[in-house]
Amino acid sequence: MKKSIGVSPNIETLFGTRDENVRLLEDGLNVTINLRSNSIEIEGAARDVARVEQVFSDYESLQRSGYTFNNGDLNSMLRVLTSDPNSTLRGLADAGKQRSFGRRTVQPKSSNQRRYLEAIEKHDMVFGIGPAGTGKTYLAVAMAISALLAKRVNRIILARPAVEAGERLGFLPGTLQDKIDPYLRPLYDALYDMLDPEKVDRYLEKNVIEIAPIAFMRGRTLNDSFVILDEAQNTTSEQMKMFVTRLGFNSKAVITGDITQIDLPNARRSGLLEAIDVLKNVNGLAFVHFDEGDVVRHHLVQRIVRAYDEHKTRVAEQMLLLGETKTAEPNVSDRAANPPEPEKSSSSETRQ
Repeated sequence: MKKSIGVSPNIETLFGTRDENVRLLEDGLNVTINLRSNSIEIEGAARDVARVEQVFSDYESLQRSGYTFNNGDLNSMLRVLTSDPNSTLRGLADAGKQRSFGRRTVQPKSSNQRRYLEAIEKHDMVFGIGPAGTGKTYLAVAMAISALLAKRVNRIILARPAVEAGERLGFLPGTLQDKIDPYLRPLYDALYDMLDPEKVDRYLEKNVIEIAPIAFMRGRTLNDSFVILDEAQNTTSEQMKMFVTRLGFNSKAVITGDITQIDLPNARRSGLLEAIDVLKNVNGLAFVHFDEGDVVRHHLVQRIVRAYDEHKTRVAEQMLLLGETKTAEPNVSDRAANPPEPEKSSSSETRQ
């Protein structure tokens, strides 16, 4: 099917730098888009052509209403739109306007990020599990700030296990708080990115925002709070059980972690791994899993995550093949312990 639509004023801003947004629509929706002198020509399956036409219509409508796209938001929305057949450009823009993230506009950059934000809105406890750079912590902090500014909660509590990943806490200079602060720095970074520094400092001083190691959570009941546990793969089984049972009335909890980066001495005792297995059928919880396609850092990070996953698969296959080879070949020590029995002579040879 081929269809031509009229060119509206400033529609070329939809195309993006070097027409990157056009290529994104073409690849994601299997269409061909050509800009003519007085029209835009779209060619492809009827359903896909209709979706592209809706994108242009929504973009024109949003422009007329004064909506502005910031920091690559348009490209992010188009990525979500091409991967989710039920989404529209206007729907994604409206969803972003409904959330107040302080001085930042935060838009999901993948379908999994969108599901993550929706899960946090709908559930009181959400697990975000996936590799580095997928926005697990950043989006959780954004949703916490949104809830605080909308007065749906009275405080934000950010917790993280202070696990020694190759370094020893005792050798770090300063007080206990000075030793722990570097482990909590990613949480501070997200806060300062979304709120004015003065406001963050004021919230921290008044304990409206509290950042602490998970050990400080023991014995507390957290009411009217938005609680985030970051780097949850480094919690022990006991710590995880303690944390998920702290939730009080009118509170939300988000637990984030990367099960491929466990720094505990015994990785099998990770509280996050156990929680995935124990809590998977509990009503009211949500699990959102991210992959390398959701990485929103430098494009090299996405490739690095994929390379590590492929390496892990190759190693597992080699170990499996090695195990099968050892099973097929009898052990030398077994042969020595159980030598073959000598052949018995026939009855005729015995008589001779």
